[in-house]
Amino acid sequence: MKVQKKLMGITLFAMVALTVAACGTNGQPQPPASEITRQAGDISTPEQTSYASLYQTSVFLGDSITEGLSYHDVLKEENVLAGAGKTAEFALEDVDELVKRKPEHIFIQLGSDDILWPTDHPKEYSLSYYAQLIDRIKERLPEASITILSVTPVTAKAEKTEPRYQNIGDYNKGLKELASKVKVGYIDVSSIVADHPDMYDEDGVHFQAKFYPILLDYVKDALARMESSK
Repeated sequence: MKVQKKLMGITLFAMVALTVAACGTNGQPQPPASEITRQAGDISTPEQTSYASLYQTSVFLGDSITEGLSYHDVLKEENVLAGAGKTAEFALEDVDELVKRKPEHIFIQLGSDDILWPTDHPKEYSLSYYAQLIDRIKERLPEASITILSVTPVTAKAEKTEPRYQNIGDYNKGLKELASKVKVGYIDVSSIVADHPDMYDEDGVHFQAKFYPILLDYVKDALARMESSK
């Protein structure tokens, strides 16, 4: 969908560019159509530019929830390292790519898929790999700050469809304890959803585009509070 929208915008600008080039304006030379087309593809809203600038030295590491940051064009793709089905165990494979991006700030949001993992003790299994992930990142990027973001709640309907989502609260407690143990930041983002229940996508698990600017503002404010309390 994103690609179609961008292509439609580029095509429209290209048509306008050809018309202007043919007619001229007050006898002034016009830029070539190819240049206008290039500029059309670079257009971004002030909001997008603001978040891209604010988080330009950050990388968000996570699953499909996190992937929405780049899917909805809220952040640039280089600031998001995420994908559907990603767990703490699988995220270990992303450390090399994370290191290449040289982030100063790393935000990890994993767990939505971990709690569905078919093991006898999915919470303990996941948190053991979460700890390994953080240790490996610290080893490879010792100067980077690391902050864990809690798993976002799902709707009652989604919870009824998949009862294992009832374990999100308990899993988040484990994340908070882990953050304290390994000395990284922790931000509980659950209240965002409680205050804005209309932001869910149809499946009651993922989110619409309007969720992500609110998430980034919340993270920014939480970091400021954490910094001021030191």
